[in-house]
Amino acid sequence: MAQKTASDPLREEEFESRWEAAPAVITVIGSQVVLASVSRVEHWTLLTLSWWVWLISVPPELALLIPLAWDRPRHRLEQLGLRRMVALALIGVISLTNALLLVALIGSLVKGKETSGAQLLLKAVTVWATNVIAFGLWYWAVDRGGPVKRLRPDPPPRDFQFPQSENPELAEPGWYPQLIDYVYISFTNSIAFSPTDAMPLTRRAKLLMLFESAISAVTILLVAARAVNIFK
Repeated sequence: MAQKTASDPLREEEFESRWEAAPAVITVIGSQVVLASVSRVEHWTLLTLSWWVWLISVPPELALLIPLAWDRPRHRLEQLGLRRMVALALIGVISLTNALLLVALIGSLVKGKETSGAQLLLKAVTVWATNVIAFGLWYWAVDRGGPVKRLRPDPPPRDFQFPQSENPELAEPGWYPQLIDYVYISFTNSIAFSPTDAMPLTRRAKLLMLFESAISAVTILLVAARAVNIFK
């Protein structure tokens, strides 16, 4: 396994992108569609915006995801040297849209427009879960230069120190971090507001974790807490 990883990083990255990263993005899109559908049926709004606001990022997400998931356009992007840029653009669209929706949700909360606990809680869960997946993808995309570079014989320095890297005897032979490992980092950072599994080593990793913790704290402490109070 270790020999395969070192000799064929593009194939390993393609497997992770297709069977791990793509489903993660599809999960985000699915949650946005579900919330939009429920908002339409229940006549929920966000500030003065109707149910469709939850779908504003779906077209660009699909437009960027499809060429990354299909063989022919993906290989074309690789030939043009644009695959990584498109992947980062996709994660950026998810993160930026989610941040804007959180701002709109907070504005709606401040103006007293959120009076339903179920409505507010579903919106908060969607924003929080999208935040976890988006930052998990960010960690996966930037650690050691990305999933291709970190599998090469001489990868860049680590952005995250995993316990398995520090203590190889605890891991299976040929172990290397995959997307689920980065999503776990993202999940625990969103819950504990601090690293619990892998430690950030670089400034960019620390900044990413800082931004994620800040967004998660606002979502949980302000939005979710208000939803619980409404239920009382």
